[in-house]
Amino acid sequence: MSAGSLIDGALGGGPTKVLGVTPPIATNGPTPREVEVTKALVAELERQKVFESDDESKLREVILGKLDAMVKDFVYRTSIHHGMSEALARSCGGKIFTFGSYRLGVHGPGSDIDTLCVVPKHIQREDFFSTFVEMLKAREEVTEVAPVPDAYVPLIGLKFLGVSIDFTFARLALPRVEDALTLEDDNLLKNLDERDVRSLGGCRVTDGILRLVPNIHVFRMALRCIKLWAQKRAVYSNIMGFLGGVAWAMLVARICQLYPNEAAGAIISRFFIIMYQWKWPQPVLLRQIEEGPLAVRVWNPKLYPSDRLHRMPIITPAYPSMCSTHNVTQSTQMVMTQEFKRAAEVVDRVMIGKTDWSELFAKHDFFHKYKYYLQVIASSGSADLQLKWHGTVQSKVRQLIMKLELVPTLICAHPFVKGFDQVSECWNDHEVRMVATGDIPDEVAKRTKVEALPEGEAAVQEAAQEAKKVEQVKEGHRMIWTTTFYIGICIEPRQPNATGPRQLDISYPTNEFTQKVKQWEQYDEASMGIVVRHIKCSQLPDYVFDGDARPAKASGKRTKSGKVKGSSAGAGAAAAAGGVGAEEGSPVKKRKSGVAGTAGDGTGLAAGATPAAVVANTTDAPLPLQADTAAVEVENFRLATGGAVPAAATTTANQQQSATASTAAADGPVA
Repeated sequence: MSAGSLIDGALGGGPTKVLGVTPPIATNGPTPREVEVTKALVAELERQKVFESDDESKLREVILGKLDAMVKDFVYRTSIHHGMSEALARSCGGKIFTFGSYRLGVHGPGSDIDTLCVVPKHIQREDFFSTFVEMLKAREEVTEVAPVPDAYVPLIGLKFLGVSIDFTFARLALPRVEDALTLEDDNLLKNLDERDVRSLGGCRVTDGILRLVPNIHVFRMALRCIKLWAQKRAVYSNIMGFLGGVAWAMLVARICQLYPNEAAGAIISRFFIIMYQWKWPQPVLLRQIEEGPLAVRVWNPKLYPSDRLHRMPIITPAYPSMCSTHNVTQSTQMVMTQEFKRAAEVVDRVMIGKTDWSELFAKHDFFHKYKYYLQVIASSGSADLQLKWHGTVQSKVRQLIMKLELVPTLICAHPFVKGFDQVSECWNDHEVRMVATGDIPDEVAKRTKVEALPEGEAAVQEAAQEAKKVEQVKEGHRMIWTTTFYIGICIEPRQPNATGPRQLDISYPTNEFTQKVKQWEQYDEASMGIVVRHIKCSQLPDYVFDGDARPAKASGKRTKSGKVKGSSAGAGAAAAAGGVGAEEGSPVKKRKSGVAGTAGDGTGLAAGATPAAVVANTTDAPLPLQADTAAVEVENFRLATGGAVPAAATTTANQQQSATASTAAADGPVA
């Protein structure tokens, strides 16, 4: 798509479409300044390489065409196998649907395609994971076929002409599946098992979002921006307690509903202001929640106590409506709230010409932000085993976060969004133990590589062959794979007049976590390890900085007052940290540590901040209002967010032009 067409679409236009559960906050179109910043946004996104080339787009279309033909052939072959006549088997059809980022139109270079295979009622899931898998393996364009029939949503992972495909399966209670079929009708869910309903959910939710945005081009450009921002700021991960792609899409869609005629740049401005001021747990809804034809649970906090525990409920628009953000914890909500605040301030400066969009996409500072971190290290003796083991451990990290949040004086347990994979060549049992506990000796570090785990059958077999070669060199030599997850720890500032060292005992939550992980049915103590340990920021390995400079070390010298020289006010409070020992995760002796949790010392939160204060402090970012409709806009804001009257900027366009005459911005309201 050309740059001109991208910009034209991002500027909005057309008749006003009123969608959503509350009235729009404002229906005015973009000001000249908002048009200008939208054009600058598109240019920045192009520099960030979020758009794929025309050739890549055409390749995806070719691939999907071939996959659709394969699905029809699969249905035909299986129908013949079940004893149908030639003519009847040909009429059974079969169809593929896409969902996720590709269907939303916000995929980038190298993105995978989430694809759903829909078949008639006589085709079984077992056929999909046998006959269709064999058909895929027989195609020379297809590589790395990896069926996962036991997943929560069963799928086949593969690469088709180098493009990653996640293929799910759904069987409808229909005798044939025609090309004209759509999945909007709730009655299609009748007489299906839970796995089929879950598989259909991805497409139904994605299509529901697209139907509920007033301008799809504005929505797509704004969502590309928010996705890039969330990835750069390390708040894009459903499994670690942040938001996933669908949740971010629904948030952007909701802001588009509240400003149906705005340009993408203005949508981004309003997005951060409104999300920062949102009165959680007021749910984000794109449409009213409706009952349907199934005896299944629909999100309802009045009926289900567990639904009342959701901290940031963002509800899917397709039946059965569910909360897409049940993984959000107190800590991750705090982190996202801080990021909304930072982004609102940055975009405010963009709108008045004091900075550009590149500042919004500045890399996260997670490994510079805290003085103390937890390492969660999962280890095993083979690449194939490590793929399963690290996924199991990662899925439980959120539970460790929630237990840590119950520890007195611990304000925030901030998980990083991904783990770091390494493979080490160990020459004896001592080196194996050191690697598994995170203390890699210098001589082993030279034999350690930071690399992603192999995915796909061929890659796993190749890794196994390499490991076998190492073992054949000399008895006792072997490869150890590790995945390390990081959690930043923020401790309460030291109270005035407090004396003596403070203690932070985290042995109970870490012990409970390791024991819970070991309850996995495939856990083997002889070939797997799990360790949780605390480290100072100065002990972080180089690989986490990805080539960036390490944080500067404090001098450690004390003044006559007892404060650490060069540190901020309040620093110097001693803390004792209860870590976790080696393989068994046993508590180690508490010992005096350095400064922890004091203002300005890298804790990541303001001095004296508490979870409630951080989340509740939501009146700083001004909401841009039109002078002649300000009262209505304020009321509609309150209805939408469930909050109080917002902090607002009622500066008109002419007043703003005068106020910013000395800057590059001259026409728009302060956002």
